[in-house]
Amino acid sequence: MLVARSAALFLVAALFEIGGAWLVWQGIREHRGWAWIGAGVIALGVYGAVATLQSDDNFGRILAAYGGVFVAGSIAWGMVADGYRPDRYDVAGALICLAGMAMIMYAPRGH
Repeated sequence: MLVARSAALFLVAALFEIGGAWLVWQGIREHRGWAWIGAGVIALGVYGAVATLQSDDNFGRILAAYGGVFVAGSIAWGMVADGYRPDRYDVAGALICLAGMAMIMYAPRGH
């Protein structure tokens, strides 16, 4: 159950961080304005708060593991939001990152 909760938190965090960064991008690069930028900044703050809900107490481990989720999630976001078509190297790289995330976060440790 802890792994399922942790994975769900990583997904929620990814939605807020990637979504927040995308909103800022839209506000600046696509000239959509300050409201988009502000919404993005708020979403990025929520991402930071969600990350604190992980049960592991090690900030470095949480953030490192989340990096794998961020890589795969960014490619997925690009596909949905921007019509991005990943190639086989994008997909392979994302899978490698997710495997690294799983190892960092969920490998058995003899504490």
